[in-house]
Amino acid sequence: MLIETNRLKLKPMCNDNFNDLKSLLQDTEVMYAYEHPFSDEECKTWFNNQLDRYKQKGYGLLGVFLKEDNTFIGQAGITKQNVNDEIVDEIGYLLKKEYWKKGYAIECAKALKEYGFNTLNLQKMYSIIRDNNTSSQNVAKRNNMTKTITLLKHYYNIDMPHYVYCISKDEFLKERN
Repeated sequence: MLIETNRLKLKPMCNDNFNDLKSLLQDTEVMYAYEHPFSDEECKTWFNNQLDRYKQKGYGLLGVFLKEDNTFIGQAGITKQNVNDEIVDEIGYLLKKEYWKKGYAIECAKALKEYGFNTLNLQKMYSIIRDNNTSSQNVAKRNNMTKTITLLKHYYNIDMPHYVYCISKDEFLKERN
């Protein structure tokens, strides 16, 4: 599986990418939506979960690499998430902070939306975004997603409000015309 944009390649991670992913997941600023950076063990579990998703589903959170020099800048992909007891397909991304505000998040999100609807034939796609993450909320809006509900996610004894954004395949097809 390979998704390409003008500037990026999204592809499955391999063992060579673990240390890059670990540095991302252990960055306090990057991980603020999770309320803490990950421990070494949490990083290993997260990484192995992605490898398992590739085998079981054929997709998951992919490594995001610059086309020009193959630099790892983060991860992005489509994962299954629970929204009020319904399993949905979520577009998600996490980028190293030095790559924030350069248009990479929207580039990933748009490419994943295309892939989800055109290749995976999904009928709806979601983005679940922490209420204080205005940058990602703006990405969802620019990706023509609509805020549908607010839900509470419980991480590490903290209730965190999240906004749920959604776009249907019909809406996606209309935006292309």
